[in-house]
Parts: sequence; C-alpha cells; structure tokens
Amino acid sequence: MDYVSALVPPVVMAAFFIGLVVTIVKSQGGPNKAKEDAAVDSALSRAEAGQQAPRTEGV
Repeated sequence: MDYVSALVPPVVMAAFFIGLVVTIVKSQGGPNKAKEDAAVDSALSRAEAGQQAPRTEGV
C-alpha cells in the first residue's frame, strides 16, 4: 500500500492543475473579453502616464 500513498499526492495535484488550466482557457474571450481588455488598457495607460512625468526632486 506504500505505492498508493506515494501516488495519491501527484495525481491529486495533476487533477487540480488540469482543472485550473481548463478554467483559464474557458474564461478567455467571450463576453468578458472587452471588459478584461479595457482593464488592461487602463492599467497600461496609468503606468505609462506615471513614467512620463519628469522627476525634479532633489535636483
């Protein structure tokens, strides 16, 4: 029975990983794609705006 207890954790982890990948793939695109794209675009624009501001502190 040692082989069963040695195989259970990897099998369980593999099952959860496969479930995670399936969930991620299914959630791509669809009706939420526009909302996700808008969130990414706003985050990128905020990051770019923060980088473009010149820093004059301590000069």
